[in-house]
Amino acid sequence: MGSFSVWHWVIVLVIVMLLFGTKKIGNMGSDFGKAIKGFKDGVKGEDEKSKAEAGAQTTQSTQQVADKSTIDVETREKTRH
Repeated sequence: MGSFSVWHWVIVLVIVMLLFGTKKIGNMGSDFGKAIKGFKDGVKGEDEKSKAEAGAQTTQSTQQVADKSTIDVETREKTRH
């Protein structure tokens, strides 16, 4: 009495399919899969975001060095006499 047999689960599944329809159940499964994928991408995105910030700091320090070695030059127009 404590556990359900396979036939009990089959009957429950048939009743659920009759109530909701296969299309709605398929959509729910699809939505659930997209939610899980979005969660995984969000967790991955946080790791990539922190790596990108570390890379940006390195790039900024490199640009500061390049700016110190830049020479400003003025240009003049050539005039014909």
